Amino acid sequence: MKARFFPLILLPLAAMGCAYTTGVTGTPAGSNPDQVLPTNWQAIVTPNDRDRIARWRRAFTEAIADAATAGFASDIAAEGRLLEPDAALADPRPPAGLYNCRFIKLGSQGSVPLSYVAYQPFRCRITDRGDTMRFEKLTGSQRPSGTLYPDSRLRMVFLGVLELGDETRAHVYGRDETRDMAGTLERIGDNRWRIVFPYPRFESIADILELTPLDS
Repeated sequence: MKARFFPLILLPLAAMGCAYTTGVTGTPAGSNPDQVLPTNWQAIVTPNDRDRIARWRRAFTEAIADAATAGFASDIAAEGRLLEPDAALADPRPPAGLYNCRFIKLGSQGSVPLSYVAYQPFRCRITDRGDTMRFEKLTGSQRPSGTLYPDSRLRMVFLGVLELGDETRAHVYGRDETRDMAGTLERIGDNRWRIVFPYPRFESIADILELTPLDS
């Protein structure tokens, strides 16, 4: 069955009244954006996101099974390593720069009866901050942004927030769980990475974000 493309579904805008900060995601509001920030994701992660990260593989396999049962097995197979839960390779840290990125939403929570949604590519950016890295989706009405933390030889951990509409300043991670995002970044090939977002707040069972450098 051919992959289906749908416009992104906006989250409820009631959350837009939350506090903002001009600092890096994960820092307290009013803090100095130039201060030394924690490099250990476990010092920042919320209990809910710690649990989601711990269950990333379960979410991935549940999402694959749900999408396959709904008739999208051929779409899953066509993506190759991108949608293989155990595809991670050593040395996950990506180079800084601009990337072509795209989302695939897998599995349905029931609120939206779609088990496989492949979105059109968009542009994102990774910035090197020393021990950590910064990820930003640059366009669109839903824009994840956050920090990539070192974790193991096979993965980094992403903690961030979701910006909506014409917002220009990021929400503070950990202040509004409907905006918090948590995932694991893995290298899955030469010049190819993915972030797995297990059990997102809305719609799907797992979201997969593919990243390939613009100049690759």
